[in-house]
Amino acid sequence: MSNDAPFLMFNEAAIKAAELRNDPYDFAYVDNMIDASHKTEVLADAPVIPDRGSYALANLRYGPKFAACMQDLLSARFRHLVEQKFDIDLSNRPASVVMMGNTTGHYNEGYAHPDSKHKIITVLLGFSEEWPYERGRLRVLRGNNRDDYAFEFAPEFGKMLMFRVCDHSWHGFLPQKGKRMSVQLCYVDTEWYARRENFRHGLSAFAKSIPGMKQLIDWAPRSFGNKG
Repeated sequence: MSNDAPFLMFNEAAIKAAELRNDPYDFAYVDNMIDASHKTEVLADAPVIPDRGSYALANLRYGPKFAACMQDLLSARFRHLVEQKFDIDLSNRPASVVMMGNTTGHYNEGYAHPDSKHKIITVLLGFSEEWPYERGRLRVLRGNNRDDYAFEFAPEFGKMLMFRVCDHSWHGFLPQKGKRMSVQLCYVDTEWYARRENFRHGLSAFAKSIPGMKQLIDWAPRSFGNKG
């Protein structure tokens, strides 16, 4: 896609109109990044993710309608809109993309964290058919306390949250079992870090396919891995 080509799926006007909020850190929310009329066809083409945790996009299989959404997400046109929203230059910043498919409701999911110092902007795009639960909504936190939040984001189809990563960009969610599908794009500081993240998530996905390892990973303390 060239810089000037229109989006295939994304709502450009919606992201331009989204308010940049500054409390407790810089973030913006878009309610209709993908029009609801595309919901059935996009979700039919979405990856099938059987387990919890994040999976590198490169390791997933999906159809053309979902691929069109990812093409928009990874386009220079989208990056330019993010740059304008946050008044930042991301032209030399590689993108790392992972997808979450499920949560189990285990105690160690959704822990509060500010994101890695290697990340510059984090973008979360929901693909859940619905999220009827009070718990499991991503919270923009004021600190390391999941009950003290300024905003909640339900990971439902077409909803998008983006924020500037800093030392106090705390976020997390209360554990909730469900089909919690979302894509996370991060603009990061180096190509090395982007490759490392792809390798790490690929290794985790492989480990979950080994009998016995999946249970160990599910119940391990979460000092890394599930980031939103």
